[in-house]
Amino acid sequence: MEPGAKSEAKQGDAGSGAVGSGGGSPVYHEKQRLQFCLLHALNNLMQEKECFTRAELDKIAGNLVLSDPNKDQWTPISFIFRPHHNVITGNYDVNVLITALEARKKKVVWHDRRKGASSIDLDAEVLVGLMINVPFRRFRGLWTGRHWVAIRSIDGIWFNLDSDLSEPKKFKDKENVIAFLDSVLSQGGELMVVLQDE
Repeated sequence: MEPGAKSEAKQGDAGSGAVGSGGGSPVYHEKQRLQFCLLHALNNLMQEKECFTRAELDKIAGNLVLSDPNKDQWTPISFIFRPHHNVITGNYDVNVLITALEARKKKVVWHDRRKGASSIDLDAEVLVGLMINVPFRRFRGLWTGRHWVAIRSIDGIWFNLDSDLSEPKKFKDKENVIAFLDSVLSQGGELMVVLQDE
């Protein structure tokens, strides 16, 4: 990956902003707050501030809980650490991602890691972008978790829109995208292909 372009817009209140893509269109990029990486990744994928909101994702998570067949097995601590998200910090799961994108007429296809990233048609007209879920370790391995990241093409240039980055990072070319995704998969990451639902 090569470093992204310098910021051309002031940062918003929520740590978001736009940078040039090198092709003309600004690249929208939200930065990480708490554990709201799925919220940031969704807005980065859709390239729109508040395309998704915390209230909307909370509602989706709540509706998923209502239909959860295991909700009778909850404990008092389940009030905070709910099956689909943490009510304090965010940390939404894949079910929230799929439901949120389906509400925007998108289809999410879980990529079979055995096929490798080269099996993804990065030129497909219906391809919106990619969502990856990567494992991470912080504080010398004392804290482990997973992190959502959006990857997409804007004006023919592929970007890593990770909310942990200070700005979007341009990929040199599609081969670099494939190499990056294969590296993510080899380290236990999960890859979801987001398509326009026809």
